[in-house]
Amino acid sequence: MKIYRFLLLLLLVGAISCSEVQPPAPIGPTPSARQLAWQNLEYYAFIHFNMNTFTDMEWGTGGESPAQFDPSELDARQWAKVAKDAGMRGIIITAKHHDGFCLWPTKTTEHSVVNSPWKNGQGDVLKDLSEACKAYGLKFGVYLSPWDRNHADYGKPEYVEIFHEQLRELLTNYGPVFEVWFDGANGGSGYYGGANETRKIDNKMYYQWDKAVAIVRELQPEAVIFSDGGPDIRWVGNEEGWANETNWSIMRRDEIYPGWPRYKELRSGHEDGTHWLAAEADVSIRPGWYYHPREDHQVKSLPHLLDIYYKSVGRNASLLLNLPVDSRGLVHETDVQQLMALRNQLDKDFASELAKGQKIMATDERQNSSEFSAEKAIDGNLDTYWSTDDSVTSASLTVGFDKPIEVNRVLLQEYIPLGQRVQHFVLEAEIDGKWVEIDKQTTIGYKRILRFETVEATQLRINFVEAKGPVAIANLELYRAPNLLVPPKIERNRNGLVTLKVPDSAVEIYYTLDGSEPSKTSTKYSDPFLLSTPASVKTIAVDPNNQEHSVAAVKSFDISKKDWRVIRTSSGDLGQASASIDDDPNTFWATGKEVKTPQGIVIDLGKSYNLTGFTYWPIQERYPFGIITAYELSTSRDSANWKIAATGEFGNVVNNRIEQRVDFKPTKARYIKLKGVQVDGPDFRTSFGEVGVLTVPE
Repeated sequence: MKIYRFLLLLLLVGAISCSEVQPPAPIGPTPSARQLAWQNLEYYAFIHFNMNTFTDMEWGTGGESPAQFDPSELDARQWAKVAKDAGMRGIIITAKHHDGFCLWPTKTTEHSVVNSPWKNGQGDVLKDLSEACKAYGLKFGVYLSPWDRNHADYGKPEYVEIFHEQLRELLTNYGPVFEVWFDGANGGSGYYGGANETRKIDNKMYYQWDKAVAIVRELQPEAVIFSDGGPDIRWVGNEEGWANETNWSIMRRDEIYPGWPRYKELRSGHEDGTHWLAAEADVSIRPGWYYHPREDHQVKSLPHLLDIYYKSVGRNASLLLNLPVDSRGLVHETDVQQLMALRNQLDKDFASELAKGQKIMATDERQNSSEFSAEKAIDGNLDTYWSTDDSVTSASLTVGFDKPIEVNRVLLQEYIPLGQRVQHFVLEAEIDGKWVEIDKQTTIGYKRILRFETVEATQLRINFVEAKGPVAIANLELYRAPNLLVPPKIERNRNGLVTLKVPDSAVEIYYTLDGSEPSKTSTKYSDPFLLSTPASVKTIAVDPNNQEHSVAAVKSFDISKKDWRVIRTSSGDLGQASASIDDDPNTFWATGKEVKTPQGIVIDLGKSYNLTGFTYWPIQERYPFGIITAYELSTSRDSANWKIAATGEFGNVVNNRIEQRVDFKPTKARYIKLKGVQVDGPDFRTSFGEVGVLTVPE
């Protein structure tokens, strides 16, 4: 009897086991545990802070003195607090950039903080930051440049041993490291211990990457390794912070190497990839990676930062946003302000999730199993997922509401431990009883966020049109993000046509021209308007749903430049000189290098005006040149007889590249001549972002 009962129990257990629904089999390459942990971070900080911060360079030569590294208020806890408050989950620090200066007291070189005046040579930036990250619950990562423009042995086998030893120091002395970042810039001119020469290396073989990877795996087995081709995560193929709309987390990894010329393929991945190699999108909050005072007015705007977020995190990539710590050793106040603006807006965009708890239906469920039912896609648990049967590679998920709701964001996540599958999907909304296509896209991966104009829908449906295997969706979220309220951007073209712009088409714009504060009773903007005489445009953005409004944007204009002409230049291409009077400071014109005296430009205003001053916009390029630091402005009625109206200096213009305004005694003239008496740079080439005048009525 006991044997019979035992056999019966075995049969029962066997029957239960046979009836269990099996999960889908993995499709293609799948992520490792370390890759999954990294993917969950989504958004973290890059800190570019090193010798370049004090030399005002992006790439140092290697010949700098350690004495130049001397921050006055270095506070790694401030960096960590800023990152934490901004919603970031980690920080990667440039421990050594191409110039070779080490932020930690390394045993491998004298070119380090040990020989700097900071903390009398007793400082260790890596220690300070690793402890700050621990205090604020952030992950800690390191950037180590393989290239070293300072070291005398660079290019020889001896340097490779030094490079590997530096890597060992970084991974041994500062606690857990979540990411090791290897730059792809390698070999070229440098100081090299005083040789001051160009050295080329084979960046595929020279650094003995197999040994470098082995060191990381030995000392920090949970750390992911970044480079063009991984081996764990890849560059996104640009430094602007966006991935392509199609973004596979897999690549034919064995084809890729540092400096790979087909780098644009990194933006989309390879649908037939052989290895899991998800993308990291790196971008700086400023034009440069290192801090430059001249870029204080060029910190990215909230709309720009939002766009970066949705085109990186929202397109199956992680976002590595660079914060250029300044020469004090602090994240600059303007950068902090914009980071917090981004955090506040993202909190608003994703404040209230609308799908959870709603009715959801799938056209297919895995053998009608509750373990893989449609409800698993909206249960808020990324470890559960809805899946179709093995033979089903197209299906639909439909979320229904008791009453119509407004929606403008859809967030989707695949269950990536089993691979990336979806190749094509379509979003539809039921509006007034009719199904309307809202968007159609390709890949999903770890996370995909769709932004679209607000719709009021009774149902939303995602049609998974094509996939590599059975669909496996871990998460579906719906949101109604508020309208984006930012001050309107004010622009005027050369013909005097004024355009007011906001990034959200649902927002209304109101403006005044008489200096009064704008309100909803002011003139409503609809189309560009002509403004050819001096006036001040004040404008606000208003949300029609709740009547909230932005702060006012203000911009003053003088006479339009419709009839202006550049009639003479001291050198350079006269035909291109109109870029200096096109009413766009982001374009520029420059004189030639051939003249070795101060250079200038002569402008015909089209008719005579009562002039009371002039304006000068310095060049706005990332690498500026020829900025006028000392000027001479002359006026004329006939372009033959000239009178000097103003001379002087533009104080701190190199570090503060905003519009310079100079007043002078009123004078009637038709022609102006602006000469660069002194310019910033090694030659007399002179650049003009924009030239304007100040006038009073006749």
